Amino acid sequence: MTKSNIYELVEPQLTDSPLDSYLSLLSEIIHSFSSSLKLEHTLRTTICQVLDYLEGEAASVFLLENDDQELFCKVCVGPVDISGLRIPATSGIVGRAVIERRTQMIRDTRKEKDFFDAVDEQTGFETRSILCAPLLIEGTCIGALEVINKRGTPPLFNEQDQSVLNVLAGLASLAIHNARMAESLVEQERMQKELEMAREIQEGLLPDQAPDSFPLHGINIPAREVSGDFLDWYPLSDGQIFFTLGDVSGKGMNAALLMATTVSLLHCLGKTTDSLPKMMAQVNNEICESARRGMFVTAIAGIYHPRTQTVQWVNAGHQPPLFHHSNGSFEEIPADTPPLGIIPNLSFDRSEQTINNGTLYLFTDGVTESKDGNGKPIDVGGVIDFIKASQQMPARQRLQHIVDRVTSYSTQQHDDVTMLLIESRSA
Repeated sequence: MTKSNIYELVEPQLTDSPLDSYLSLLSEIIHSFSSSLKLEHTLRTTICQVLDYLEGEAASVFLLENDDQELFCKVCVGPVDISGLRIPATSGIVGRAVIERRTQMIRDTRKEKDFFDAVDEQTGFETRSILCAPLLIEGTCIGALEVINKRGTPPLFNEQDQSVLNVLAGLASLAIHNARMAESLVEQERMQKELEMAREIQEGLLPDQAPDSFPLHGINIPAREVSGDFLDWYPLSDGQIFFTLGDVSGKGMNAALLMATTVSLLHCLGKTTDSLPKMMAQVNNEICESARRGMFVTAIAGIYHPRTQTVQWVNAGHQPPLFHHSNGSFEEIPADTPPLGIIPNLSFDRSEQTINNGTLYLFTDGVTESKDGNGKPIDVGGVIDFIKASQQMPARQRLQHIVDRVTSYSTQQHDDVTMLLIESRSA
């Protein structure tokens, strides 16, 4: 806004009203807007001052909502309270002020074809004259400020009233914009704190880093503050090790909540189950009841037997595990069962693999769908290349090296990356 524009904004041509009265009004309104971000209270105070200064009978602030399809009466002062009223954005004199982006001065509504008389019919209030200015922010209309029925002699709005209302509408527009910005910042800050708290909770669900001699090692790198992937393991009383790895469809808080529900169910049931397929069927039924908006979970849950070096697991629609045989060959072990949360009362099959100095790799699609240096998905072939390049490293360092390679090609990670490997202690 140029200097001349500012002078035009605060110095309308005043003839009948004294200049000091106008400046006093401006001062009070500016102070009111600057001293409080409670928008509704501030607007109510302001339109009371406007109403008194312009000698009007009623005044309202309408704001555009619902993709600018409706005008919502945010604040109203006068003999009839229409706060909360919604009208089509093209209706009446208010709608015309918004569409044309210029102040409307109607001295006799009986002679105005665009006058919207439905509100008068509902309330019994009689609208005789209207002065309505659009609320503009950098050329964008966000609503309108309306004053109804000029009192005094003569009972007609004039050009001086119009000039004053234009200035006050400009101030109100800035106040509304600033209040919305402040509300947005507060909401962002609140959401950030909630996300940080959710991330702390998720980190608490991850297993502690295992010693180098432990047969399982895992890593989880979320793409956002919270992750839809999960990873868990813990020893059972008989010396076996229960583990899970999975991926919830979608992103953000909804995925994180479903992730927490799923991993909690698996963690609890894994301690007492005598059948992995039955346990997974029970979890599937629970998720079918609680999942919303088409969300689902791909998951693997299993048990590693250190004495026999055997892994048994159930795969519910997840990425096939990749087994690196001791002779150097690789084998994908697929499953045909759909993900959890789609079809209730499913039966699940159990898979089994003897480690025998090989390594079993489990991972989410964030690994295989990450892009390589040419912008193409890494896919299973790329994972195999990374494993070959790091196969002489100890298990934990090898896993870190693989994940580092997976995430090294992109400056922005687009999906959670989670991996788990299982191998015998002598491997």
